[in-house]
Amino acid sequence: MLPPVGLHAPPGWLLPSLALVIGAALPLYAWRVRGRVYAGFAGVVVLLSFPAALLLAEHLQTLLGPLAGWGFVYAFGAAGVHHSGLVRARLRRPLYRYALSLPGMALVALGALCVPYFAVRALFWGLFELLGAAGAQSALRWLDLLPPLVIALSLATSLRLRREIVRIELGGATPEVLTRLPLVRRRHRPRRAARARARARVAPRGAAAALRDSPARPLRIVQITDPHLGPWQPLHRLRRRIEELLGHNPDLVLLTGDFLTMEGNGTPGALAQALAPLADAPGRCFACLGNHDHEALHEVESALAECGVSLLVDDAAQARTPLGPVQILGADFHRRGRSERLAALFARFPRQAGRLRLLLLHDPMHFRDVPKNEVDLALSGHTHGGQIGLVSLGFNWTVLSRSPWPDHGLFGHGASRLYVHRGTGFYGFPLRIGVPGEASLLELVPAKPAE
Repeated sequence: MLPPVGLHAPPGWLLPSLALVIGAALPLYAWRVRGRVYAGFAGVVVLLSFPAALLLAEHLQTLLGPLAGWGFVYAFGAAGVHHSGLVRARLRRPLYRYALSLPGMALVALGALCVPYFAVRALFWGLFELLGAAGAQSALRWLDLLPPLVIALSLATSLRLRREIVRIELGGATPEVLTRLPLVRRRHRPRRAARARARARVAPRGAAAALRDSPARPLRIVQITDPHLGPWQPLHRLRRRIEELLGHNPDLVLLTGDFLTMEGNGTPGALAQALAPLADAPGRCFACLGNHDHEALHEVESALAECGVSLLVDDAAQARTPLGPVQILGADFHRRGRSERLAALFARFPRQAGRLRLLLLHDPMHFRDVPKNEVDLALSGHTHGGQIGLVSLGFNWTVLSRSPWPDHGLFGHGASRLYVHRGTGFYGFPLRIGVPGEASLLELVPAKPAE
């Protein structure tokens, strides 16, 4: 392919040298200023992403010309600046996020994705050599465009939430082991929100009777989980998303942990500003803690208190709703002794007759430690829906589908139900690939009687 007029390819030494300098300097700088934990993280990022990204850069420059080479020079530089900035992490202005953080994280994700891609590619290229089909290699070289195409699509998936109405049936089947159950989802049309808010409310009654006798009026819950205030979820965006969710006029707003990132932790007061719309729903907002919340516990506790959110740390509360009182239990995040701690929580707050019993449980893995039939519905997050999968294409499969973690959707164990939210935000791996986040209104209804 002929290069554009006036544009020369970057010198052959430039990109490898830039990657080497960043790969060596970043962990050393992180170790000196922040400590060995972040230095180790930075080193792992470099090792998992830079080599494969360099190889892809070489292939794409051959295919697309010098512009691809300069694009990789910029992306490697952005990755270095972004991860260096995390040594003294704080929330950044939009120009920094869009010009440096997002391209830098996309480069890291691209390099990680290219590791399995090049492994499979090498296998097939070797097979072509054995078969004497060298022409196939040339014909298929355009497949090297596949990883950057996936990353480009994933940028859109990572920036947008899927608005849904999720109908959860309580009761019905009682599986003996944890089992994925069917779930009704429908895309939400924002233009219909005003009509939804105008529906007549029913008089308060017992929750069980209301759910059984008023199928047209389900209990409406907004779940906010894993907002992870940071580059992909800046303050203004999280605030706007919460305002949109409150537009459903939910009966309950339940927050299931992991509010911050390194950048959010480094910006005192930002979380309280982002969650400020929750102050307009007094008495309806309840939260539990996630694993990352223990890294900045005071910041999370003060933000929730400022916004009028009741934080349940191995504790319980009674919520008044138009369908009657609801018992809400909130489990703290524990890495050890989960079964004993949950048993103690249930013993301190036994079931109350005629009242719906909800459990806020950040990590859905811990649902396996909940005794069968102990709660009507547990609400979890933590997995970000699996984060990499085929959900965008209409399939339930994610990279966690074969793991012990319930990744997303509805699960049953006995009469108890577990709903795993795909996340209001995400953290860790720098992109969502095929698994969109969700901005859902949950509608709780009784299961239809068997015919």
